[in-house]
Amino acid sequence: MGANIGQVLLFGIIVAIPCVIVAGPVYTKISRKFFPDAFVVKKSLPAFGEVKQYNLKDTPSFALAAFTSLLPAIFMALNTIYQLAVHGGKEIAKLHGFDAVISMLGNPMIAMVIALLFAIWSMGFHRGKSMKDISLSISDAVKSIAMLLLVIAGGGAFKQVLIAGGVGNAVKTMMMHSSLSPIILGWLVAVILRVSLGSATVAGMTAAGLVMPLMSSLNVSPVMMAFSHWCWFISCFTC
Repeated sequence: MGANIGQVLLFGIIVAIPCVIVAGPVYTKISRKFFPDAFVVKKSLPAFGEVKQYNLKDTPSFALAAFTSLLPAIFMALNTIYQLAVHGGKEIAKLHGFDAVISMLGNPMIAMVIALLFAIWSMGFHRGKSMKDISLSISDAVKSIAMLLLVIAGGGAFKQVLIAGGVGNAVKTMMMHSSLSPIILGWLVAVILRVSLGSATVAGMTAAGLVMPLMSSLNVSPVMMAFSHWCWFISCFTC
């Protein structure tokens, strides 16, 4: 959609604070009154598979683990804040000096690579693990995400088929004179595709491609449109 990832992260943090409060302690207190048995700790949890026992002395600190996980988001957020504060959010054609360094660190790919290298140290060497153990951990992580990447690729291919078939332009023409907000429309398109296709990932990817012509013609903020899609996407998994 062409949205600035850093701005999406900043808006996401603002929305996440009340969401965490409502979905966490508030929802827990209400649910405990209606479903008290669900909060009883059971020793046997076969549905979750093998439950591993960890010695807290062998685990990293919460601050280090949180910093390692959030490092890419921190880099991208810092880049966005810097661009907004120094350049007013305008894109600079040619970056030089400190601007180029900040932009490079805020690039999603560079930020992820730096975070990975830092994680190898903080979660590996810092805890006394060998490179062999770290490699095995990385291999297991790649296996876990491989199927998700395949589903995302399938969703992108299906989206492109619909766009090439003219579905995106048809949606734009049909809703051009509608009083419905394009942001709400994008959410509804994603919901309809979710019910029709069954896969939340494919529906989110496809809906994003379908509303792009409408977004560009009505001058809708890419950040708000992307944010509405992700709010819907996350709600599918939380439900």
